[in-house]
Amino acid sequence: MSVSSIYSPFDKHRGPHPGILAIVHVSLFAGSLMLLGILTKGMGFPNPFVPLAEAQHRLLTFTDATRYSAFLQFGAAVPLGLFTAAVTSRLSFLGVNVTGVSIALFGGIAASVFMTLSALCSWVLVQPGVADDLSTMHAIQLFGFATGGVAQVVALGLLMAGIAVPCLFGKYTPKWVAWLGLILAAIAELSTLSLLFPPLMILLPVARFGSYIWLIATGFTITKNRQ
Repeated sequence: MSVSSIYSPFDKHRGPHPGILAIVHVSLFAGSLMLLGILTKGMGFPNPFVPLAEAQHRLLTFTDATRYSAFLQFGAAVPLGLFTAAVTSRLSFLGVNVTGVSIALFGGIAASVFMTLSALCSWVLVQPGVADDLSTMHAIQLFGFATGGVAQVVALGLLMAGIAVPCLFGKYTPKWVAWLGLILAAIAELSTLSLLFPPLMILLPVARFGSYIWLIATGFTITKNRQ
């Protein structure tokens, strides 16, 4: 029996490598933070909870730094959406016909869109005249913080949960990767309470930066051959 009669070219999923997409996404986002930190000499982007005069001073002083950072974050949103499409497509190819795959697709696309909105808010803030009006500046700050903070993290939680559950039961990734996704997804969804109890905002960076480990690990370990 020939090898060609045993293996079909359709037994292997084809598409962009999710692991590489995850690395590109994480690198662009991390690069935006590092670049902003370097150019602002450690001051970073002003969150909406600092005094308005201080936030205005930073935006007017570090206009180029904020613009470059927003550009990189905008770029990071694209590979996140592509990662979502690649992983959900692979699970469908493997025969996973459960609601979790659709939930993951919704969560990943939503997370990409929210990151895009947050990056565009940063870009808008450094356009001429926008930061001169404190009320307008603060409103855009709050919207950018909400979309890039709790909204994106909660959406990431849906992505992680939707992928981790079928991977755990179907053994499409190592168990530790699937469990990491479930734990981070739970933290991400709990971060919703930060809208009512601000101290719980500490959950946001835990879920966000933890998700980067999960994205890369899932991208490189998820099964691509149909059994």
